[in-house]
Amino acid sequence: MFTGIIEEVGEVVGLDPAGDSAVLRVRAHLVGQDVAHGASIAVNGVCLTVVGQRPAAEVVGQRPAAEVVGQRPAAEVVELDFDVMAETLTRSVIGTLQPGRRVNLERAARADSRLDGHIVQGHVDGTGVVLARTPGDNWEAVRFGMPPGLARYVAEKGSIAVDGVSLTVTGVGEDWFEVGLIPETLRATVLGDKAPGDPVNLEVDVLAKYTERLLAYLPARGAEGGR
Repeated sequence: MFTGIIEEVGEVVGLDPAGDSAVLRVRAHLVGQDVAHGASIAVNGVCLTVVGQRPAAEVVGQRPAAEVVGQRPAAEVVELDFDVMAETLTRSVIGTLQPGRRVNLERAARADSRLDGHIVQGHVDGTGVVLARTPGDNWEAVRFGMPPGLARYVAEKGSIAVDGVSLTVTGVGEDWFEVGLIPETLRATVLGDKAPGDPVNLEVDVLAKYTERLLAYLPARGAEGGR
């Protein structure tokens, strides 16, 4: 489980096809320091399992540290490998990632940590697209298109994860929703890079999905009990 509070923006090294699946390689600093084999990391909101890791210095050779991640020493940078199955490639935008692309990264939530965002599973419900960006004085309104089938789970002032970022919905229609991004979100996530037409991963609030399931199931059980 995740919270939608991005810990770090990493860099895609490669996406290597493996039949109908692929291996995604991402360069990171913070999230790679205490991650064990088999750990879960959300990459642009998609829960992926670490299947390999190595110091990036072994990969980048003599490249200056500043070319790797900011001004951090190359020895501190780690390259992580993730298996990506066909379902993930189909349901998310992971399959479109190219080397050099920046990605949001978040380690799995700890049981003893604060839930600063909302409950995010890392299970993408569908993909959306940036429709428009409207700058404000100290924030920016961004409108996203979404599949009509997801609209019933999205409510004004409710929560939604966009590329893994926990956001509050400020407006919603039949096939779109809008959020407000503060400067920190624009700086600390890849949402500041997105332009109209760019695709994004969407995960609606899991509580809304469970509520719908319960409401659909209970009447049917009641009818059975009445026979």
